[in-house]
Formats: sequence, C-alpha cells, structure tokens
Amino acid sequence: MSNKALFAKRRDGRVAALQFLFAWSLNHPANLADDLAIFFTNLEAVDAKPREHYAFGEEIIHGVIEHCDEIDGRIRGLAQNWDFDRIAKIDLAILRIAIFEMIHRTDIPPVVSINEAIDLSKLFSNSDAKRFINGILDKLKDHVGRDARKVT
Repeated sequence: MSNKALFAKRRDGRVAALQFLFAWSLNHPANLADDLAIFFTNLEAVDAKPREHYAFGEEIIHGVIEHCDEIDGRIRGLAQNWDFDRIAKIDLAILRIAIFEMIHRTDIPPVVSINEAIDLSKLFSNSDAKRFINGILDKLKDHVGRDARKVT
C-alpha cells in the first residue's frame, strides 16, 4: 500500500473514530460491540467502504475507551485554568484520539498526531479550537519520552 493510500485510510479511520467517540461521550452504549457493529454498518452504507477500511479507526476507538481515565487525567493536567467539563465534546474527542496515539501508538510520530488533530478540529469544530487543541498537545509532546518526529 502506498503512503498516500495509507494516509487516506488512517484519515478515514480517525474521522470514523471521532464520530463514534463524540457520540460515545454523550451516551455510553450498553453493549459496545453491538454499537460498533451498527455504527460501521451505517458508515459502510454511506461511504461504500467495508468495515476493514476503518480498522485503524476501530483500534483508536477501543484504545481511547480502554485508556479514557488516563487520557482525561492528562487533559485535566495540561488544560490549566480550564474547567474540564466546559471543553466542547467534539474537542474532547479530538484530544482523546491524539493523546491516545501520542502515548500508546509508537508507530505514529507525535507531531503527526498533533497535525491530524488540528486538521480534524478545522473540519469539525470552531475556528478557535485549533489553538486550544494545539496548546494542549504541544505541552504533552515534550513529556511523551520520545522524539516527536520519529516512530519507535
């Protein structure tokens, strides 16, 4: 698979993860597996891409949910002078995805996760969100314990 195709697949995966995690933040499903099946069935009907196309996004969804307490703790620590409950749910979902990638996906350079988060904020949030998201993630970048521009 070419780098361009991989990039497009990962972008689609991040968008799917963002959509699911935004809804998840508003209403946790009783059965995650069933909810994911419905979500990806509906996505396949709209985008005409099979669930396998979104495998990266599904990995992100599971990772964010599994590590949500840890990720939210980091957000609370980095968002100084900002009430966690006042963070827009869409921005929170974007931050959760990027922080999960930065901490738990060493195959993705942190700067890539930051750039992807900013791009998602431009598509799905308001014009001020990118500065807030970049500020949080830039602070984290210096504390992940690896080169921000390399995979490990």
